[in-house]
Amino acid sequence: MKLASIPVAIEDKINAGILAVSEDRIEGFQRDPLGKIAALSGVPVQTVIERLSAMLRAGVIRRIRQTLLATNLARGALVAWQIPPEQLNAAFEYMYREDPFSGHVVIRSTDGETAGSKFKLWTTLKVPQGFDLAKHCDYLLGRVGGTSYKIMPACRLFALGVGHVRRKGLIPGSMAEVPAEVLDTEIVKLNDLQWKILVALKREFTPEELSCDLWQPRALQAGVDFNTFCEVAEELSRLGVIGRFSTFLEHVKPLATGERVTQYNALFHWAAPAGREIETGQQVGRFHIMTHAYWREGGPDFGNVNIMGVAHGKDKNLLLEHKAAIDRHLAAMGIPIRYTNVFWGGRSEIKPSEIAPQAYRDWCVKAGLDPRAMGESH
Repeated sequence: MKLASIPVAIEDKINAGILAVSEDRIEGFQRDPLGKIAALSGVPVQTVIERLSAMLRAGVIRRIRQTLLATNLARGALVAWQIPPEQLNAAFEYMYREDPFSGHVVIRSTDGETAGSKFKLWTTLKVPQGFDLAKHCDYLLGRVGGTSYKIMPACRLFALGVGHVRRKGLIPGSMAEVPAEVLDTEIVKLNDLQWKILVALKREFTPEELSCDLWQPRALQAGVDFNTFCEVAEELSRLGVIGRFSTFLEHVKPLATGERVTQYNALFHWAAPAGREIETGQQVGRFHIMTHAYWREGGPDFGNVNIMGVAHGKDKNLLLEHKAAIDRHLAAMGIPIRYTNVFWGGRSEIKPSEIAPQAYRDWCVKAGLDPRAMGESH
């Protein structure tokens, strides 16, 4: 089929079937991830390759890659930044374009003046093993002319997976039969071979690379044979540092087809009782609307919230109905919430955070910094 004639709209029945699987249902390392997508979606593998390649070329899919559970590979946090209004857009641009360790960069607002509403710029930040998160934030703060920041590392994770297509049409209150699984955030130490394989694994795929033989070229790049590559990748999966093989759609901006996957990005905050953070997070994370849910300590700046989660949708009021259903459920479970809030996402860009220690050393040299001075304080 000619490229121009291959449907790329996400509303196309075949594409929707593929995306419902490919966004967040291919867990861990798979030797044939495209074959797995085909099996689960019921679409022939050559059609899967053809459609994903076409959607990637058209910009409907923004990236296809093997994801990592980077919270187990690098010190990471959600960081809220207080930036003078006149410098906010320049700070956004710097974090997105110039800092390889900042991932999701978003400008957020609240419906009125609330705890933390002075923090308009939010980023996810990961600093490779051996380097100091606060020192990196200090450097960024100076570069963008900010006044303060708040580092909020994840103590536990309860939900992690986007799945926009799969979540379309969810009714408020839709949830799993059991509480969400608790994911730990302990850092895993890797050897040189494991890092070499990991770096080759995580690089984004071009349309031309999509085939039934995805990993052989990556094995060659890593300088190992195919079986060694797969065995190390499977070992990394067992160590809990491999996420999913995923396709990523644009969160907010219109796609090349003019379609919107979502329009609103809501960061929900809850202040659960001390000692019940894990229980509360498991209850929040079981709701199907939640793409992310985690235990992060917001401190006094944010009303001492400790459970946060992200949901996306096209209708703001419907998202608030989803949150209201979660609030009612928490009350029914006997979990008193002292305070809650919603931060709405506006301008947003997403890129994978660099997590390799050598990449950080190289960045330090380029930035005129001594890598030893940026090391972890003991």
